[in-house]
Amino acid sequence: MSDPPSPLIENYLREAGFWHVANKSQGCKMDPKLISAFIERWRPGTYTFHIPCRECTITLEDVQLQLGLLVDGSVLTGFVQSDDSGVICYDLLCAISDNIYGGQIEMGWLRDKFSKPANDLNEVERIRYARTYILEIIGGYLMPDLSQNLVHLGSC
Repeated sequence: MSDPPSPLIENYLREAGFWHVANKSQGCKMDPKLISAFIERWRPGTYTFHIPCRECTITLEDVQLQLGLLVDGSVLTGFVQSDDSGVICYDLLCAISDNIYGGQIEMGWLRDKFSKPANDLNEVERIRYARTYILEIIGGYLMPDLSQNLVHLGSC
């Protein structure tokens, strides 16, 4: 997710509550030493960081304050009426990936299939592109999996 969001989908990202985080990620610089320090201090059993003076817990409210994302409210996809990942993928993106792993699709497929939007997109295509962009934010920035190449369709 190296490119800023297209102005064509700004309204959709705002409506979904992702406009702020879409722009924040553009200027985010990772400090590998700081990240390593936090990883060493993470305690998975208590979901806290153990810092020499005390423990620190990251709450949903912290996420809301830092990223501007809503932590309650309705989900973006609404009600999903199928257990078939291919059907869900088609309902969300009007395309089906050949490689769906337990409800997860490859980030590379998203980037290849939904590259830069044309200026003449209709509303349905803009919504599809916005969903793709949100999936890239979630899978590449907010909640990357260990491979850093998969994102769950239920994330959108």
